[in-house]
Amino acid sequence: MAVNPIAMMQAAGRIRIFQEQHPKAIAFIQSISNGDLREGSVIELKVTTPEGKTSVSNIKLTKDDIETFNLLFKNSQTGN
Repeated sequence: MAVNPIAMMQAAGRIRIFQEQHPKAIAFIQSISNGDLREGSVIELKVTTPEGKTSVSNIKLTKDDIETFNLLFKNSQTGN
């Protein structure tokens, strides 16, 4: 699969926007990346719609997941 440089630039821009709009979420991810976020850890996601409907799921992290989190969040700082 070829890497699309334009899509990569768009993704980087969207990550920057997310960081700006949700600094507490990024700070949380960065703080748990310093030791708590490791292979075998479980992340639970809960989504609640404005109408009150909830959906919950979880994932057990793999080595590849950790690498992805580090690439996206730990090694980037808000404002960069």
